[in-house]
Amino acid sequence: MDFVSTRIITADIRRLVGFYERATGLTATWYGEDFAELATPSGTLAIGSERTVALFGVGSARSAANHSAIIEFRVADVDREYERLADGVEVVQPPTTMPWGNRSLLFRDPDGTLVNFFTPLSAEAIRKFSR
Repeated sequence: MDFVSTRIITADIRRLVGFYERATGLTATWYGEDFAELATPSGTLAIGSERTVALFGVGSARSAANHSAIIEFRVADVDREYERLADGVEVVQPPTTMPWGNRSLLFRDPDGTLVNFFTPLSAEAIRKFSR
């Protein structure tokens, strides 16, 4: 088995894709007006419009309703990302060193989903992400 992607459903796909393009510096690949992907070397963030939900079963997903998942991106320098993004995002937690060795910045996307930009700092965290 290979974990491939996480998909977010949104009522405003252009706004959400634009947000993630600005936040990550990646360019989305669009597969029609209702679906886009931002690919990284380790996984893909897929974004679908509410119209795509019916393909999986009416009512199977709701936009802007996530309160349990955090979308995470490893970045080279979380403090630099904070300086770049701080005025344009809803910061939940400024850069903070976590007990497991990552320095982490938590903010929300326009639909309220938590996003974590983190940089491994401890030897163990660096080793974990060097595999």
